[in-house]
Amino acid sequence: MTAAVISSVIKPNDVAVMVGGSAEQAQELRARFGLKALRHIDPPMNFIRDKVAVVSCLRAIEESSPFRFCFLAIGSPQQEIIAQKLKERGVARGLALCIGASINFITGVERRAPLWIRKSGFEWLFRLVQNPRRLAKRYLVHGPRIFLLLPHIELRLRRPIAVPREVLTMSGTPPMTLNGSQV
Repeated sequence: MTAAVISSVIKPNDVAVMVGGSAEQAQELRARFGLKALRHIDPPMNFIRDKVAVVSCLRAIEESSPFRFCFLAIGSPQQEIIAQKLKERGVARGLALCIGASINFITGVERRAPLWIRKSGFEWLFRLVQNPRRLAKRYLVHGPRIFLLLPHIELRLRRPIAVPREVLTMSGTPPMTLNGSQV
């Protein structure tokens, strides 16, 4: 999705912000996709544990506002925390997307799994084998914790609300049509 947004949606003069990745990757995206207004913010590793660094990152994003897109490429859960803090602060204007490692895939820093592995749902295993030091704890320790929550999750299916035809025509106006069918 990130590649499609960068190549098809963003126009050359649209302001976009990339948080994470390297200066070289930002320059490659500018050159390859003609992004004249791409701004790059590179917070330090593990910055999420440093309140001053978090505030500095948030301010840098907000100073780039308004932007069309803000690509948060700083890994989970950092990117989700930053997105939530941006929302709470309410200063930045634009769409923030948590994109994980997709900049690494676009720029060739990391390889995606072959299509058959992706379709089978085992891209996580492919990535784990490629980079066990970085991903083992995330995938094998933190990730499975979701299963502890499953007994506490209540799933409900919503049924569509059926509105009787009489209610639709009570206002004296004919029912609306959608593709030739009455609504």
